Amino acid sequence: MTGTIAVIMIFSIPILGIITDHFQKQSKLKQKMIEDELELEKLKHENFVIETQKMRLELEKMNLEEPKGKTHTI
Repeated sequence: MTGTIAVIMIFSIPILGIITDHFQKQSKLKQKMIEDELELEKLKHENFVIETQKMRLELEKMNLEEPKGKTHTI
């Protein structure tokens, strides 16, 4: 009985180490994935801001050119 317990104790330590290592690797992968998602969201937001500014400038340009076009048609 004591021998069985000793064998179980001896083999359980490496198994627990393997399981712990696995969970640590999983946590690191999840952290990396979240960091990548955050970076992607930052890039998406930056792209949105740039496109919005571009559209605003195009609209301003159209508004500035529109009166010129109307004066020529009159």
